[in-house]
Amino acid sequence: MGQKGPVGMKELFHEIPELYGKRIGLRALSDRDAESLGKLTRERKVYRYLPTFLFEKQFDDPHEAIRQLYDAGLNDSLILGIYQGGRFCGLAEMYGYRSPIRKISVGYRLVEACWGQGIATETLGMMTDFLLNEKGIEIITASTMIENKASARVLEKNGFDRVVHAAEEDWGYPEPTIADKWIR
Repeated sequence: MGQKGPVGMKELFHEIPELYGKRIGLRALSDRDAESLGKLTRERKVYRYLPTFLFEKQFDDPHEAIRQLYDAGLNDSLILGIYQGGRFCGLAEMYGYRSPIRKISVGYRLVEACWGQGIATETLGMMTDFLLNEKGIEIITASTMIENKASARVLEKNGFDRVVHAAEEDWGYPEPTIADKWIR
């Protein structure tokens, strides 16, 4: 019997990519980012519109989260740091890769001090371009809580269409989360 190749995200990402845009860069987190990652995970406003089970929230120690990120964490998602001029701004995530249909989902979260500056819009644009043009992805999806109007605008600016409004999803809260589903 032949050896199986990489599966899931490891199938799509043989190497951790570095992406650079006009103002920002996306790259792997390193141990020097631990303090900034810890601050991000403690910002309640950042996580109020996000699922409870995000990878970085599973660890009390951000150093340990970063150590696991590109090993065990890469089974389900690829998380890159978002940087502007060397300053940590947040996380960009690609997850839920489905090889047979060339589909993947995307998400992002920014420290509150970086909101309203176009960083999320540029981040999503960079991820979308990379996935469509360099990885051959055909379908990119995203989900947002219906209250998260800012994230909806970011998706619209990047050519995503809302295909489902107010669907119940399991985001790890006691009650189902009411979310919109987006596709590009």
